[in-house]
Amino acid sequence: MPLTNSRPIICYVTDRKAVAPSGNVAGALEKIRLAAAAGVDWIQVREKDLEGRELFSLARDAGAAKAPDRAPRVIVNDRLDVALAAGAAGVHLGRESAPVREVVRWCRARNAPGKFLVGVSCHDAGEASEAASAGADYIFFGPVFETPSKKAFGAPQGLERLRRVCREVSIPTIAIGGVNVRNAEECIRTGAAGIAAIRLFQEATDARALAEVITEIHGIA
Repeated sequence: MPLTNSRPIICYVTDRKAVAPSGNVAGALEKIRLAAAAGVDWIQVREKDLEGRELFSLARDAGAAKAPDRAPRVIVNDRLDVALAAGAAGVHLGRESAPVREVVRWCRARNAPGKFLVGVSCHDAGEASEAASAGADYIFFGPVFETPSKKAFGAPQGLERLRRVCREVSIPTIAIGGVNVRNAEECIRTGAAGIAAIRLFQEATDARALAEVITEIHGIA
């Protein structure tokens, strides 16, 4: 299955503590099922503080969530072992993760199932170029816009920097950070392969309304 197709990739990035202050995993799974039913393409299970057993269960259950005609790809943040054990479609790496090049080498040498994706979060053009040269399959680039969840990574990168990365990096670039239904088109017009978001999905309470939003973004040429 190809990484990209003719429509933008839409990725829901989970954050269970934003759903429920108690960090209830059930709340995260409810949002995952809502997003899957609405038609998202990817779900990134990003729950950094969960222990392996709980993270495995959440990733496995996320893989069972689907729309009537298809299931989204599940990407597990940071934990390669959990991603493989849960049958996920890939692993997503950050600044504190294992080196991208070594993870890619390990996966390719052991013929990880199917086309197992290795993605990387990047916050400037240099990191994006390095991830591509290390063999990553895609990158998340951001924060593109102001957003509470990405304040630790500095000021927003903006659309022009996103455009530059999309032009200079050979692998798909997915925009993240403050992306919503109003500015998603601006991101796609820069050359981004898709968008990723937390609040866009977690603030949704109605599957039908969310499905309309996803259809609108998928329709951006």
